[in-house]
Amino acid sequence: MIRRISTKWLLAVLAVVVLPFLGFAYFVDSFVSQRFSEDVVGYHLLGHAAELAERLDMILVERRKDAQVLSAIQDVSYCLAGQYGEPSESKLSDSDIFGRSAEQIFNEFVSEIGSADFVLALGTDGAVVASSRLDSSGQRLDHYTTDAISTYSWAEAPWFQTALAEGAASIDVTQFGLVKEGGDVPIENGYHFGFAHRVMGKRTTFGSVVPVGVVVTLIPWSIVQNQTSTFGVRQRKEQLDPLKSENLYASSYAWVWADDARTILAHKNRSLYGMHVDEPPVDLPKMVEAVGKLKWGMYPEYDFLGEHKKAAFRRGLSRELGGFGWVIGVGVDTSDIDGPIRSMTVTIAKASALVLLLAVVVTFVVARRTTQPIQDLEAFTRRVASGDLDAQVPVHGHDELSDLARSFNRMTLRLKENSDQLVKAEKDAAWREMARQVAHEIKNPLTPIQLWASLLKRAHDDRSPEFEGIFVKAIDVIQRQVRTMRDIAKDFYRFAGEHRDPVDVDMRSIVTEVMELNGAWASEEGVEFACGDPGKGAALDWAGEEPAMVRADPDELRRALLNLISNALEALDSVDPPEHTGRHRIDVNVERDDEFVSVTICDTGKGISDEAAASLFEPYFTTRSSGTGLGLAIVRRIVEDRGGSVTLENRADVRGAVATLKLPLNTSISVEEADT
Repeated sequence: MIRRISTKWLLAVLAVVVLPFLGFAYFVDSFVSQRFSEDVVGYHLLGHAAELAERLDMILVERRKDAQVLSAIQDVSYCLAGQYGEPSESKLSDSDIFGRSAEQIFNEFVSEIGSADFVLALGTDGAVVASSRLDSSGQRLDHYTTDAISTYSWAEAPWFQTALAEGAASIDVTQFGLVKEGGDVPIENGYHFGFAHRVMGKRTTFGSVVPVGVVVTLIPWSIVQNQTSTFGVRQRKEQLDPLKSENLYASSYAWVWADDARTILAHKNRSLYGMHVDEPPVDLPKMVEAVGKLKWGMYPEYDFLGEHKKAAFRRGLSRELGGFGWVIGVGVDTSDIDGPIRSMTVTIAKASALVLLLAVVVTFVVARRTTQPIQDLEAFTRRVASGDLDAQVPVHGHDELSDLARSFNRMTLRLKENSDQLVKAEKDAAWREMARQVAHEIKNPLTPIQLWASLLKRAHDDRSPEFEGIFVKAIDVIQRQVRTMRDIAKDFYRFAGEHRDPVDVDMRSIVTEVMELNGAWASEEGVEFACGDPGKGAALDWAGEEPAMVRADPDELRRALLNLISNALEALDSVDPPEHTGRHRIDVNVERDDEFVSVTICDTGKGISDEAAASLFEPYFTTRSSGTGLGLAIVRRIVEDRGGSVTLENRADVRGAVATLKLPLNTSISVEEADT
């Protein structure tokens, strides 16, 4: 059972503060972390997929406008129209002039604006009329590229006819072979997408406008690949790296699929270009099914290259709206999602441990500071209980415990004052009672002494012939009364006297001596003495019994046993013996156990009345007409001073009383030493 107040306080704080905190920590770790994994991560992935899709759509819109603007430039239209006559010998033709102007515009568009890798002006037959001659760095194109541009079958491309017929067309991701492969050239540099826009010629005499060609802008696929590699989640990851903390962006990346929702166009792993998602080696048909005709959403969780992942997708602008219908995806490893959760869990665990430690330390300190005065008060209470009324509790502070300590000190001062007064009063009362008892006991023998002394004096003065007889009787009376006074003095001395040093005593031998001393008295009174168990009628023989050794004064033990046996014999005077035996009996038995030696004295007298039972061992109490009333009081003092006890009560089985005297067994004496 918990007893200390400090322990109770500590448990109370743990129950009131720490347990709710741990419950809250568990709630955050399980519920909030799960919601973070499911909702927050999904929200971020969807948001970043949408953001990347919008960014790519914006690039497409801007590049489409570029083609539209270039197709509206008159120099480009004149270059393609070629309707300004044959050139003379002294000057260039108008077609050549506008052709050079168109190429200059194309070069500036590529090298300075950097919105395309190549810009072409194609005639209605697909022939290259004019093209950019510089790359994005301002350097002239190499022969491989210029030859590839001039020899490519542009007229066979489906978008070319669409642009002539409908005015504009989108050019999906294509390898035109315009960039020489090999070396350190990234694979995405060989892919281009773009836009073709129809160029209208001069109005004819019939009022109609006919197309004269097409302007084509070929945009490097590296623009999309770079956006895929650096935008969105990946970008956020790089921003968070300096924090050196776990985050869900460490393994994230984006990708682009074609509008069929299965062909990979852009990916951080360039070797996947052109592969189908629902076929090996990717083999994720459920991802293709999840896209379907939805504009955006979450992919089902999947495993790829040994990693479990979460991902979201968003479709770009459809072809009807001027885009390509690409599917933009953003994914992340679930292990990275667990990273922040683990970090949060560790933080919660550390916070919980810190709160628990602080709660225990603070509670322990407060409990110690609070319970220490109580412990001091308890220690001083024991001192006061042991009789040290000078004990004063140190008082610190002005709280309730300090007030209690002050009250305790005032109480001990009053107790000391009252105790001193009580001791003085008790001493005075004891001396007065002692003087009264001594005076009362001495007055009884003094009265006959005085009467016989007066009679002896009168007989002497009168020269009485009976003087001799009176003298003899007077001397006899005086001697007997003096002996009585001497016995009274001995009783008072024994009651208040000092003990002699104890020695090792065999209780059975002392009992045998006392019974032999009272044997003649018992025989004269017709009382049977027996030792052993009551009622068995054994003789005064302890043969075969273990010694019952005690530490005591032998004379005091004899006196105590004599008083008890004398009381038993005197209790038989006025009572008829039991009918079934015809005579009185006193049984004396000595027993020992592991701790005590017990002496029982059983008589067959009338027993003890209820009135006398409460006062038997009090000084000056007696049921006889003579005596000082100190006999049993002396017995109790002798026994209790040696660590024992004495009782006197009625027998439970038959008529009579039983006195029991118990003293501690002296186990340091062996049987051989006791016999010696």
